[in-house]
Amino acid sequence: MNRRFVIEDAFHSEFIGEFDSRAEAIAELRRLSKLPWDENPNQAPCTSWRNCGREYQLIEFDTADYPWKEIDRQLAFDVSSEGVKWTGSLQALAGPEAL
Repeated sequence: MNRRFVIEDAFHSEFIGEFDSRAEAIAELRRLSKLPWDENPNQAPCTSWRNCGREYQLIEFDTADYPWKEIDRQLAFDVSSEGVKWTGSLQALAGPEAL
């Protein structure tokens, strides 16, 4: 099975990045979690971005066929003016320095 990992902002249906491995995607999530909420790429793309945020998810796809088939979807974290809040099973994968 050919696999691809995608970070998506579920609030805005926006792909943030594509990765060859889960480890690369987790590293990018950790990097995103350390960036300010009001700077790209964390700043929400909508006109009311100051009152909005992003909900990052990690999606695993089987890319053997087109369109890609979604295998798994996990919540990673929310980022907003209130800060970063890791959620779900990815919280443990993010490591203590990201919390």
